[in-house]
Amino acid sequence: MFLWTAFTIGLFGSLHCVGMCGPIACALPNAGGGKSQLIANALRYNLGRTLTYSLLGALIGVVGRGLQLAGFQQFMSIGLGVLLLVIALFSINVEAKLLQLPGLNQLVFNLKSRLGRLLKDTGVNAAFFIGLLNGLLPCGLVYMAVVGALSTGGIGSGMAYMALFGLGTLPLMLATGLAGNFAGIKFRTALRKAYPAFLVFFAVLFIFRGLNFHVPGDFFFWAKMGDAPMCH
Repeated sequence: MFLWTAFTIGLFGSLHCVGMCGPIACALPNAGGGKSQLIANALRYNLGRTLTYSLLGALIGVVGRGLQLAGFQQFMSIGLGVLLLVIALFSINVEAKLLQLPGLNQLVFNLKSRLGRLLKDTGVNAAFFIGLLNGLLPCGLVYMAVVGALSTGGIGSGMAYMALFGLGTLPLMLATGLAGNFAGIKFRTALRKAYPAFLVFFAVLFIFRGLNFHVPGDFFFWAKMGDAPMCH
């Protein structure tokens, strides 16, 4: 089941989220509400992020479905894999490149301004709306997940893919909101150095999928291999 990659991207890539979005998670409005309020706000924030990712998955799934119906899904998977390889091998800063697009820089500025106002809001739903907007900010990890959602070739599957991605980021992001930004600078630097290898792994996965190389969906595959007949 190709959907497992979504949760994996979120789980192992969430350390990138801590570096990028951790300050927002740590700055959620609490207004002295105590530990229970802190937990509730952290949950609302992460629910908002995951909902935004799910809606993005549904939208990108429409495009993927159209490409699938046109018979281009296999080529699309290979092309996306090659694109990820190029980004990894040449260390391309996708976020910076996208911000150079006309109008996008202003859009991001408006989002950040809105986020700044919400961070001062002590209302019950402020953390939820902060999460909703946070999910729209430029993020290389989210773009990788979007690539996976696009390759699923369906609206429901694209939505499920991004929802699983959001759930994968939940444990560490929730811990960050509750315990603070505990990932040190040296650790985050080491993670950034390992990020290209992370991209290469999923690039190869997308290419193999496009070539109809079937990655086992569960670990029973390896058990069955032990029962394979041997030649004497």
